Amino acid sequence: MSGLQCLMQDSVWFDKPRYDEAERRFYEGMNGITHSAQPPQEREASAILQDIAKARQNIQKSLAGTSSSSTGAGDQTDLVSRMKSLEMENQSLHKAVNDLRSMMSKMEARLTVLEKAKPAAASPASAHAAKTVVVQAPKKVEVKDEEEDDDDLDLFGDDDDDEEAERLKAERVKAYTEKKSKKPVLIAKSSILLDVKPWDDETDMAKMEECVRSVQTDGLLWGASKLVPVGYGIKKLQINCVVEDDKVGTDYLEEEITKFEDYVQSVDVAAFNKI
Repeated sequence: MSGLQCLMQDSVWFDKPRYDEAERRFYEGMNGITHSAQPPQEREASAILQDIAKARQNIQKSLAGTSSSSTGAGDQTDLVSRMKSLEMENQSLHKAVNDLRSMMSKMEARLTVLEKAKPAAASPASAHAAKTVVVQAPKKVEVKDEEEDDDDLDLFGDDDDDEEAERLKAERVKAYTEKKSKKPVLIAKSSILLDVKPWDDETDMAKMEECVRSVQTDGLLWGASKLVPVGYGIKKLQINCVVEDDKVGTDYLEEEITKFEDYVQSVDVAAFNKI
């Protein structure tokens, strides 16, 4: 096989330079570069390329028009659907308004009928109520407590006999005195919370509490106690007591507790409540 036959059977692009030249001419024509002298084959190739370019432009324009028309049709469809929905809403609103008007007219008619029937029904009811009040009048019950009984005692009887009047007067005074003496006397009491502070952290707090509770007198009752930290290891004794106001006061308690100078530095009233 000769070399020419081998080249003929091989898939070699022998016309590539011609196609490259045609492509170059096309882009030059697109950019406005013209050549005066062109061979006929090149002119035909350039004309074909120009026709291809025009066809491409037409296709692009047609595609752009189709998309714009489809967009416009879609907008029109959306507008039509919105208008239909608005018309339906308007119809439903009109129906609701008509229903409300009919209900209002019915209520007005019922109110008118009730107002007309009210005076006729009120007169027998009022008469019956008046009759009931007259028949079922409650009986007055007189209730007097001891104070009213005491005030109603007639210390000066209207008896003509002076001796009898004096005797009745003495008996009534005696009965009144006995009745007053039987009433319990209210005793005013108070609850006092005392803060008893020691000298230092070495003070025997148990001994100090024993000394405080050793203060005893009529009208004084000691209660619960506890140790409350103050600082630097020092604790104060917080003790509660109940006193009768007429017999024991805070000054007396402070004076008696501060007598234990070996244990007590000071006494303060933390709380004072009436019972």
